[in-house]
Amino acid sequence: MAIIRQPFLFSWDDIEGRSDMERFELVRDNLPDEAIVNELEKRRGSGRNDFPVLPMWNSLIAGIVFQHESIESLIRELSRNPSLLQACGFDPTPIQEKPTLSPDANGESSDAGVIPFTVGTARYQVPNSWNYSRFLANVIDLEENQGMISAMTKTLTEQLMEALPNFGQHLGFDGKAIDSHSTGRKDKHTGQTSDPDADWGRHETVCTDKNGKMYTKIKQWFGYGLHLIADTHYEIPVAFEVTPASASEHVELRKLLHETFEENPALADRCSDFSADRGLDSAETKQTLWDDYNIRPIIDIRLLWREEKNAPDYDPSVPITRPLFPERADTIVHTERGTIHCVCPETGEIRDMAFQGFEADRNTLKYRCPAAAYGFECAGAEACSKLGGVNPGDYGRVVRINILNQDRRIFTPTPYDSPTWDRIYNCRSSLERINSRLDNSFGFEKHFIRGRAKMKARVGLAIAVMMAMALGHVKEGRLPQMRSLVRPIKPAA
Repeated sequence: MAIIRQPFLFSWDDIEGRSDMERFELVRDNLPDEAIVNELEKRRGSGRNDFPVLPMWNSLIAGIVFQHESIESLIRELSRNPSLLQACGFDPTPIQEKPTLSPDANGESSDAGVIPFTVGTARYQVPNSWNYSRFLANVIDLEENQGMISAMTKTLTEQLMEALPNFGQHLGFDGKAIDSHSTGRKDKHTGQTSDPDADWGRHETVCTDKNGKMYTKIKQWFGYGLHLIADTHYEIPVAFEVTPASASEHVELRKLLHETFEENPALADRCSDFSADRGLDSAETKQTLWDDYNIRPIIDIRLLWREEKNAPDYDPSVPITRPLFPERADTIVHTERGTIHCVCPETGEIRDMAFQGFEADRNTLKYRCPAAAYGFECAGAEACSKLGGVNPGDYGRVVRINILNQDRRIFTPTPYDSPTWDRIYNCRSSLERINSRLDNSFGFEKHFIRGRAKMKARVGLAIAVMMAMALGHVKEGRLPQMRSLVRPIKPAA
């Protein structure tokens, strides 16, 4: 055996161990968990206190920070890591096991009249799996009946809003499928699955292959759906809900919006835009965001017009348009994406009208004649003005669209495909990165959870840890590390 007899003065293990522990301490010191710990203390009352509530709670948080996939894995880590025991609040002093008879003594006295004993090994006093089972049952009950874990995320949102003046200005929503630790098969005797709270979910996504051919990708899973609102600039969660997989994302989005903004009106006042993917395209949702909260909806548009596509003379290369003012013969048309065109009455040429902005006091989108805006001649300018019943002069014709009187799914304060719309919508990918962290860093890709109450408690703890770590980094002036969950904390310069 090759043995290193000369110890190094400097050990990298000590540095990595310290930086890892600092990540846990960052979460421990910034998690608003006083109410939960106090309630758990009340429930314990005058019962046995071999393992106090606060160290048990801290070790539960440590298991999430250090990405342990099970309680047994956490117990093994505590059994060999006195630094973690001490950081959690347990007694790190090893206890000596009772001495035992030596195997070769056979209980007989030696010549000196002494029975030989073997000294017991030293070990750390660590909670057992049944201690954690009872403790977890109380934690889950606190979330199920009192919403105390969800309340932590609300408090952390308020604290992040104080620490970051623009936190919550750009929000977004996304749904995530979470498999249950159950196959979904029903027992032939009881007719139930091993997770009665879960059910089957189905998502259909229309995709395009490299040849431009459309196809539908179908995803099915048995379990739950995570509905998440997050800040798309900082990539930090704001609010969440866990439902059975079959729950409608449209319904849950509007419900979560109302709950979040009613509980935190300052967040609604601060938020300027709200993004979501094409699957959440809904006139009701967009109307709710703008009419109720004055928030601009940045939600991709589904192409639902079918009448023109079913016509025998349909040409896929020509965009489908409909009259903007169908009650009169006019030259202004629009696409399903809300793009406004004018059709030259002389040449039949279709041009994009020049967008001049949104007039919030009028709830109107303002467009201007492209010939006047860009300085070129239009043979049908006079006829176009006549059909519109206006006399614009040198400034050119102006068209105002009151979004309150139009299809709210198509017409929004920020037009689809405008530079502002593209810039805000591209930030929505931050929600996908948050979901990836939940899978990879917090273990939801491989877990052993059954039951909605347990799933919501576990998701809530993961999100609270993510937010508390971000808050700790912000307080200590490390904004570039606020999204870092596994990277060691860099020492101060």
